[in-house]
Amino acid sequence: MTRNKKEDTISLFTKSKEPVDFILLVTVLILLLTGIIMVLSASSPTSLSEYGDSYKYLYKQAFSAGIGLVVMSILAKVDYRFFKRYYKIIYIFCIGLLCLIFLFGSSAKGATRWIDLGIIKFQPSEVAKVGIIIFYAEYLTRKKDKINTFKEGFLKPLLWLIPIIIIVYVFQNHLSATFVICVLAVLLMFMAGTKISYFIKLGVPVIAAGILYIVKKGGFRLTRIFSFFNPWADATDSGWQIIQSLYAIGSGGLFGAGLGNSKQKYLYIPEPHNDFIFAVLAEELGFVGCTLVILLFGVFIWRGIVIAMKSKDMFGGLLAIGITSLIAVEVIINIAVVTASMPVTGMSLPFFSYGGTALIIQLATVGILLNISRTNKKEG
Repeated sequence: MTRNKKEDTISLFTKSKEPVDFILLVTVLILLLTGIIMVLSASSPTSLSEYGDSYKYLYKQAFSAGIGLVVMSILAKVDYRFFKRYYKIIYIFCIGLLCLIFLFGSSAKGATRWIDLGIIKFQPSEVAKVGIIIFYAEYLTRKKDKINTFKEGFLKPLLWLIPIIIIVYVFQNHLSATFVICVLAVLLMFMAGTKISYFIKLGVPVIAAGILYIVKKGGFRLTRIFSFFNPWADATDSGWQIIQSLYAIGSGGLFGAGLGNSKQKYLYIPEPHNDFIFAVLAEELGFVGCTLVILLFGVFIWRGIVIAMKSKDMFGGLLAIGITSLIAVEVIINIAVVTASMPVTGMSLPFFSYGGTALIIQLATVGILLNISRTNKKEG
């Protein structure tokens, strides 16, 4: 396939002087500020217990937020089309980064998902999610004339997932990240024009095989499924976390107990500043606070879809919808887990859950989304 001459002239930084999507920017900043406040509130008892300092987690999260905002500002000025040139290199980089687990892997809670370089510790799967979005956005764009065929539009795109799945799921034992990556790839394929009948024919047997595999293998995932249906059957072990989460949500009522007044965060909910921070939010800010946060995420998703629809090229549209879907899927899964609507899995709440790498990556993707929005205005 010959390279478009216009593509070769794309500079690193966009020349557009148009403002970014103001609504999206303000929404993200509100979510980020609220998330930092909730990390302070949710983490203070744990931080005091572990470090003798109630603000230890706050300092780390605020520092990561600062770095993330700088990265977001830079990427808002970098022409998003610059990434399409290196989509294959980005894919290879993601594979290599995931493989670093074998050299510098750090284990926790029975899983090896982190790379510990001493001065920094991060999950390479967080970077891989964004890399996969960029790769598929350009790969599917280049295959757009054959996207409705089974081989080129369905089979080959799925084959690119196999190395990622093997490394992330088989070797890192990271089911939630594997699920998100697969969902993103399928969504991008569907939005690019892959026939839905292909997914139905293959999806049903694959899902059935996955369920049978989990049941046959057993282990902690099967235990989580059983505790999901009846957490009180093992209230002091496998059902403990979800029961404490439900206590927190239930005691929050309509308006909550007040910011900082959660009782379940006092070493009842394990690591309340991480995956279950939404439960602390529900206890302190109540139904009204939860609704406002969900509405903010709804605004984020709305603006992301609008940016994707207004994109002047297929790559920009797929990239925007991929980034928006990443945030949306993680929000839906996290809230579903916290409210006992699905079995427990390790999924953080974007912009809220404690975690420096994840927060920086999330803000970086927002920067890309903002750049797509201002490029749309330039060319519109």
